[in-house]
Amino acid sequence: MSIPPAPGGASLLDVQPFPSLGGDVEHRHIAIVGSGFAGLGAAIRLKQAGIEDFVVLERGEDVGGTWNFNTYPGCQCDIPSHLYSFSFAPNPNWSRTYSKQPEIWEYLRRTSREHGIDRHVRLRCTVTDASWDETDELWRIQTSSGELTAQVLVAGAGPLSEPKLPQIPGLESFQGALFHSAEWDHEHSLKGEHVAVVGTGASSIQFVPHIQREVKKLHLFQRTAPWVVRHSDRKTSRLERWLYRTFPLLQRAVRAAVYWSRELFVLALMHPREGSLPERMGERHLHRQVKDPLLRAKLKPNYRIGCKRILISNDYYPALAQPNVEVVSAGISEIRANSVVSSDGVEREVDAIVLGTGFHVTDMPVAEWIRGREGKTLAEVWHDSAQAYLGATVAGFPNLFMLVGPNTGLGHNSIVFMIESQLNYLMDCLRFSEDSGMDVWEVREHVQHAFNDRLQRNLQGSVWTSGGCQSWYLDANGRNTTIWPGATWRFRRRLRRFTPADYTLHVRNAPVRKEALTV
Repeated sequence: MSIPPAPGGASLLDVQPFPSLGGDVEHRHIAIVGSGFAGLGAAIRLKQAGIEDFVVLERGEDVGGTWNFNTYPGCQCDIPSHLYSFSFAPNPNWSRTYSKQPEIWEYLRRTSREHGIDRHVRLRCTVTDASWDETDELWRIQTSSGELTAQVLVAGAGPLSEPKLPQIPGLESFQGALFHSAEWDHEHSLKGEHVAVVGTGASSIQFVPHIQREVKKLHLFQRTAPWVVRHSDRKTSRLERWLYRTFPLLQRAVRAAVYWSRELFVLALMHPREGSLPERMGERHLHRQVKDPLLRAKLKPNYRIGCKRILISNDYYPALAQPNVEVVSAGISEIRANSVVSSDGVEREVDAIVLGTGFHVTDMPVAEWIRGREGKTLAEVWHDSAQAYLGATVAGFPNLFMLVGPNTGLGHNSIVFMIESQLNYLMDCLRFSEDSGMDVWEVREHVQHAFNDRLQRNLQGSVWTSGGCQSWYLDANGRNTTIWPGATWRFRRRLRRFTPADYTLHVRNAPVRKEALTV
């Protein structure tokens, strides 16, 4: 894997580790965890405001987050390119209307370099614990590179960062190749093999058509048939790219048009009904691409569209119709050394198993190592139902700011829009802290509870709570802690200004080094 050069010609991997636990501990005003869209976006906004006293902690070998780790065949974004990018860093040279993983990853790497973020990044630096010190009123952060402290902790690891493995008896006993789509084994060739694919989510519908062409037999284990609609992806023309480079306002207009066209779709999700236009589009797509009535019956969803993530593909259904593919709708009861046994008792010998089983979303891993007051972790405070104020701040966790936190996910629009909305709020919070001298801020518990009670009421009747499916939007308690209920422009309007009255505020006990923000 290539590493972009840091300023001065050094590799980012040459950055010195933090001082050892036995020496002086490095302090930064702001520590950012993660270098995907959220973490890099926060870092860029800090730089634009004149803040240099921050560090970005990244466990991987390069920046990019999800788009660095996910390299499976066919990996592609399901949001249009113009919208799935920073508004303050447009890319007029997207080669496709829906970008693929290598291009998005390179966009993030390039944007990081162009904004001077690379020198703030610590690669191969895994955070193992972040605890609020109530005496010194700062965050003490333990990493694989040592310890550091920070006045503000920005958690930008994102919900799609930790692969989720299924709880299937015998999984650990399998002797063939076994890997998750987010940890694709490129050293192992599937050519000519019998392969089992577990899961039919957003990743599976992208890699299945690619591996179907080379495997001898593909067994797709489908728990629930997803809604799949036609993909409008295409190559962009040289003329389009020239126009966007020459007339930047034109690209901004296209971005706005794409945004509002997708925003209208939220009406169907908030007020679902049988036979809606999106459902008719999905049914028509299935009928056009799958002629076998038996296979079509297996692939027809039995819940309202949008209850689970809506998928887009033009080659998924045709791949499943090929003679070397079997769609298994029976569940998996057991995995043996060289086979998979379905719940109907059929044993299928396979050489490899590919898990397309998603990520830890409602049980996000960061909740296990972020500790607030009294040493309690987020997981302990949440009791399997994550909640925050505006998806960003949590009572009992001073000076913690979450990006893409609880109930900021979307089923219809770009998460980058939500991230930028939260960044607006973060920067206004930091400005207020600078102007007022109030170094410590913590959302009031009753404010957080009132916000979440209202949020859950707004979710009632939506497709995400009454669509007839069991989705990864719902946590262990059956509560939707993932989706924002409604229009994203309302979210942005709500986060336009930091409201001091919603927080308890005071001056930190000990002095802390910080820089003035450039407004």
